[in-house]
Amino acid sequence: MGKTAIFDLDGTLVDTAYDLVSAMNAIADRFDLPQLDHTEARMVAGRGGRALMRHAASKVGRDFPDDQVLVAYPPFLDAYEACIDEQSQYFPRVEETVDLLLSDGWKVGICTNKPERLAHILMDRLGGKHRFTALLGADSLPVRKPHPDHVWETISRVEGDRTQAVMIGDTNNDREAAANAGVPCALYAHGFSVEPLESLKPEAIFDDYADLPELLTKLIAKTA
Repeated sequence: MGKTAIFDLDGTLVDTAYDLVSAMNAIADRFDLPQLDHTEARMVAGRGGRALMRHAASKVGRDFPDDQVLVAYPPFLDAYEACIDEQSQYFPRVEETVDLLLSDGWKVGICTNKPERLAHILMDRLGGKHRFTALLGADSLPVRKPHPDHVWETISRVEGDRTQAVMIGDTNNDREAAANAGVPCALYAHGFSVEPLESLKPEAIFDDYADLPELLTKLIAKTA
């Protein structure tokens, strides 16, 4: 039990946008969808493959209903696995910061809405998965973020403490998950949020991972 930092993955620890959009483009012709510009679609990528499909369809005035998503999603996942680490990389100073947290006694885990198998593949390819005691994905439980059980179970699996935990993310989904779980939230300013982070009213916003250890310490002090 003790100080606990639970991290989102895409847009928080790792910049995965380019490879997610590349996977969408790899299957676009098969489903009569347009190619997406990597820069323009960056923020959409943070919401995952389904959002990218619907975004691509909207570019040509089409809907992409659930039945089409169900057909297209497995090929998207296959395409994504094939390019999962071509451009993806940790955001600056992530690894050093997590090492500092570990040296200071923090328990750290990952709570992501990426499918668990793909999250493990990505972290294996990037290296450093050993730093995180637990990694829970979208399909690890019957529920996922923003449901509080997803956060609580991650805290439990790292043997952390809900009363000394912080959720670190980059979008409203992480903000809502933290609020639902009753833990403070710190949002990373260079992630995939469509909304201005200030409008989400997290307990903290950080611009540089070097500032995170001190920020987390202050946040759990307020909950003590």
